[in-house]
Amino acid sequence: MAKVFIYPSTSLILSDLVARYGHTPLSSAVAIRERIQTAGFESPPLQITPEEPKKGLKWAAVEVPSGVRGRMALYGPMIGECEAAIIINDADLAFGCMGCARTNELITFLVRQKDIPKLDLYYPKNEEEGVKFVAAIKRFLTGLGEGK
Repeated sequence: MAKVFIYPSTSLILSDLVARYGHTPLSSAVAIRERIQTAGFESPPLQITPEEPKKGLKWAAVEVPSGVRGRMALYGPMIGECEAAIIINDADLAFGCMGCARTNELITFLVRQKDIPKLDLYYPKNEEEGVKFVAAIKRFLTGLGEGK
């Protein structure tokens, strides 16, 4: 099964759908949980090691705002290991706000540049669109399981 990057990566709804179809969701919720539960992180509440900011430099230049580099230390490795991606455009803030607009632009750029299966959808505005939205995600995830 595939490792599926989810954008916006704070969406627990998408994480649950990806897991239900047997794939591994790559999202910030999972990455943050690992940091919180891992012994050895000694800088609460940030839960980072001195090496974390250096990881962000692989994905964003030193000239970009520090918040972008910090976020990319978390999101960059997920983008690097993903085998598929689901991108939701124009998502409602309650759907999964990630905070920094420049990081969001960088994330979507990097994911779209990867040669992997991608599902690029718009956030549904009504019930009919919502049904089509979930059906498209189901088809995509099922297709990944079939090697499509």
